[in-house]
Amino acid sequence: MGTNKRRVAIVGTGHRGVGTWGRDAPATCADEIELVGLSDTNPARLAVARDRLGGNLAVSTDLDRMLAEARPHTLLVCTRDDTHADIIVKALEAGIDVVSEKPMATTAADCRRILEAERRTGRKVNVAFNYRFAPTSRKIRELLAGGRIGTVTSCDFHWYLDTVHGADYFRRWHAYKRHSGSLFVHKATHHFDLLNWWIDADPVQVFAQGALRKYGANGPFRGARCKTCPHAGECEFYFDMGKSEWLESLYEAPAAEDGYVRDACVYREDIDIYDTMSATIRYANDVQVSYSLNAYLPVEGYHLAFNGTHGRLEVRMFERQAFDAPSGRDEILLLGTDRSVERITVDHGPGGHFGGDPLLHRSLFEPQAEDPAGQRAGARAGALSVLTGVAATRSAETGKAVDILPLLDSDA
Repeated sequence: MGTNKRRVAIVGTGHRGVGTWGRDAPATCADEIELVGLSDTNPARLAVARDRLGGNLAVSTDLDRMLAEARPHTLLVCTRDDTHADIIVKALEAGIDVVSEKPMATTAADCRRILEAERRTGRKVNVAFNYRFAPTSRKIRELLAGGRIGTVTSCDFHWYLDTVHGADYFRRWHAYKRHSGSLFVHKATHHFDLLNWWIDADPVQVFAQGALRKYGANGPFRGARCKTCPHAGECEFYFDMGKSEWLESLYEAPAAEDGYVRDACVYREDIDIYDTMSATIRYANDVQVSYSLNAYLPVEGYHLAFNGTHGRLEVRMFERQAFDAPSGRDEILLLGTDRSVERITVDHGPGGHFGGDPLLHRSLFEPQAEDPAGQRAGARAGALSVLTGVAATRSAETGKAVDILPLLDSDA
């Protein structure tokens, strides 16, 4: 094993931890990193991860013990969202850099704890915003920064989750605000970060609305989980996890250890996150954003439009739908106020998230990786995306506009 490689360890051995980080990142960056340790609170899942990933790994349900044995340079945090902050601070205080899955945290207080620990220890936190690395995302940034539509004045950004992807959040721990912060935090963190990066300014205020219209108590019937449900034959959301050997191995037998099932009923009456969300966001440079997220649609993808003093940029990204649409590429439409029209085709890259995952891995782990587009996201970027979601959730709950930046500096 190469002694000059960066030693990395993973905490959280679910689908993302084992797949994206345990399997894919070392394959992409084989000359740069070496996986040296795994930790998870579930010993059965941890054993599955160890067997799948192989190698001479320090493995323990005790994170402190794993860190002491593995001696990583970087810890990859892939646990449940509300546990991120404690783990990140622990790693920083142990002299270990961190790459955190998004969201970096779920509360304003935890964002402040992480930022303070980073300053105090001199270690570094990066947040895994892979959508920044998708080729289309970078091209949009380039066009906006290059002034192709003049000064940006407003944006419409609408994200569509279908009944495959969207429903999955309501089967899992994400369905509870105490764990995920709501989809304004867990999912929209991706989108708010893209907006912050594209607009290149801090978000300052948000007014939002949210409702639970499809899942939870709205269901016509319910069971404990899909595997044992008497309504399997009539439920539009029936999910047979047994068809995926990967998910079955990571979640079914391990459920005996902690009771966490991966196919819980989407109609559970105690679900408390929104599935229907909208927000109006104002930025420090006076850009206005209209945003929405819906989690039960017949299409998957997004519709984005930036308006500027000299034109408009539009993208309709098709990911999954029941009609013919472009595949493997996106089209960016540039419309000038002089009536000019330009169509720019951007091919997706190889790998997950339209090619974003391997590019993210290389940016994080290749020692000479340049970052001309500012795609790497540090702790402050992670905090701003979280705080936009926290403020949106608070606004939806109170019916009032919420200022974002004071959340960085106070107990508000």
